[in-house]
Amino acid sequence: MQELPAAGLVVIELGHSIAAPYAGLVLAGLGAEVIKVERAGVGDPVRDWGPPYSGDTATVFESYNRGKAGIEVDLRDQAQVAALQRLIVERADVVLQNLKAGAAERAGLGAAALRALKPSLIYCNMHAFGAVGPLKDRPGYDPLMQAYGGLMSVTGESAARPPVRIGVSIVDMGAGMWAVIGILGALLERGRTGAGAVVDVSLYETAIGWMMWPLSAYLASGEVPGPNGSGMSTIVPYQVFETADAKLMVAAANDGLFRRLCGALGRADLAQDPRFASNGKRVANRAALVDILGEIFRTRGTAEWEDALAACGVPASALQDVAGVAGAAQTAALGMIGTLPGDATPQVALPLSFNGRRLPFKRRAPHRGADNDAILSGALPS
Repeated sequence: MQELPAAGLVVIELGHSIAAPYAGLVLAGLGAEVIKVERAGVGDPVRDWGPPYSGDTATVFESYNRGKAGIEVDLRDQAQVAALQRLIVERADVVLQNLKAGAAERAGLGAAALRALKPSLIYCNMHAFGAVGPLKDRPGYDPLMQAYGGLMSVTGESAARPPVRIGVSIVDMGAGMWAVIGILGALLERGRTGAGAVVDVSLYETAIGWMMWPLSAYLASGEVPGPNGSGMSTIVPYQVFETADAKLMVAAANDGLFRRLCGALGRADLAQDPRFASNGKRVANRAALVDILGEIFRTRGTAEWEDALAACGVPASALQDVAGVAGAAQTAALGMIGTLPGDATPQVALPLSFNGRRLPFKRRAPHRGADNDAILSGALPS
């Protein structure tokens, strides 16, 4: 592939925090020219979400905003907003925004205003709670959506323990992914018709999307799922076990894998036990089976069990911490950690390749207003 698939696409990112910047990061990785717009004099608050810092900028900002150009605009200044409008009309294919509800519209940068000027424009709104409904104007952040969207209710050791947040911004980043999917779909449609579109995604809808499994179970049964630690309510054995020296995740997700597991453990009889003969029966007799398996796994170390289970095709893995993931040979083989041109600070790559080629690292995150002159060609007042 001589050129990245989104080469030539121009995206204006009216975004802050994580959701819109992650969508912009993906589009930039795919080859688009992404221009990040920050509030003049304020900037994206993620710039100070540290330590750690790279210079005076939080490393998390560097990670989510690399590969982009950057300008500052005062949305209360009509001349500056007019300059941004001209930039969008003359150059942009896509506008991506996750400003506070109503802020883009008040500034004259909402979908209706901009698409009236440029009907071919694809405009993606990233809401907190959605485009409609009683909560549509409320602000929202990832942990709020993990709580309100039900994710915290099925995460953690048990309902008797304090609620636990998933340790990454899974809702923010998931919403960014849905934004990219929607934008790519709208681009396909524009290629057929020439018309742009308004794409709407939200953190809340993303959280509900992640909850498809437990929500579907509840809608079918009327039973409210709860947390299951490292396990699953509908599959056994499918959880972490203590070994002689560490921990091991085992995922015997069907009867065939369970039979192989029992053979590897030297307990082929367990697969013939009427209590454990099918997944449904294993779920019904979870406690008894987990106790038996737990005793067996504690007799040997994690590496030894990993090798034994891999040899018979049973999915199993040691629990790696962040340092383990960063230093893993598989991580290196995939090229998932690299550096930007002129910057020795390691960065995590996008999890996507084309024709065996990892999407390249292009440039560091922009300093505030770094590209005002180059991009706006002096249209903004000094």
